[in-house]
Amino acid sequence: MKRSTQPVALITGASQGLGAYLAKEISQLGYAMVLHHRSGAARTARLAREIRNLGSPVLVVRADLSLPDSVDRLFREIRHRFGRLDLLINNTGTYRPTPLLRTRADDWFAGLHSTCTATFLATQASLPLFPKSGGRIINMGDSAADRLTPRQRAPGYHVGKIGVTLLTRSFAAQLISRKITVNQISPGYLQNSVDLPPSKKLPSGRPISFSELFAAVLYLLSPEASQLTGNNLTLSGGWNL
Repeated sequence: MKRSTQPVALITGASQGLGAYLAKEISQLGYAMVLHHRSGAARTARLAREIRNLGSPVLVVRADLSLPDSVDRLFREIRHRFGRLDLLINNTGTYRPTPLLRTRADDWFAGLHSTCTATFLATQASLPLFPKSGGRIINMGDSAADRLTPRQRAPGYHVGKIGVTLLTRSFAAQLISRKITVNQISPGYLQNSVDLPPSKKLPSGRPISFSELFAAVLYLLSPEASQLTGNNLTLSGGWNL
């Protein structure tokens, strides 16, 4: 194992959408990149080529983050290639907009495991790789993930995001002594969201852009945010207030 002199970032769910966008932007901050995917091999390979062409080292790893053995293999590969991890963005989340009363077991588990279980297992497995100088963990939530209100669709996903909020605060309390901050960004409707309503139904008149969310990531990575931990930053344009 050779320890990288560059900081290393892992983005889970990096094959498309927000995860792919964040991977490209964060690579330009000087990070070596680990791109996780579960089923988007071709898309992730294309993204890896783009990032390498921009000058950053890239490791692509396929893993099912609901399975402890698969998660352990992911982090063994990171240890072997880079020997460290400085930033973990828990971005995965499968949203199936099935009505509550017609939700099947596989719909439930897809939502729950891709959010809460994946965040728990990945965070737990990542900790030995963070250096003594600390690091950052950023979890992706949902604009209503901090409240217990009725949900008509995708119950597994929404319960999972509430769980992510609890995990954010719980890990934050445990890890600040190691200089690892754990925070959450909870967007409303993003530019690529499933079931995106017409703009006139959104309080701000438009969805949240990837670039706006990345601006929040930049703040959480900044030295000025080194004491900010256990927080849930809601970025919703007024949705779900």
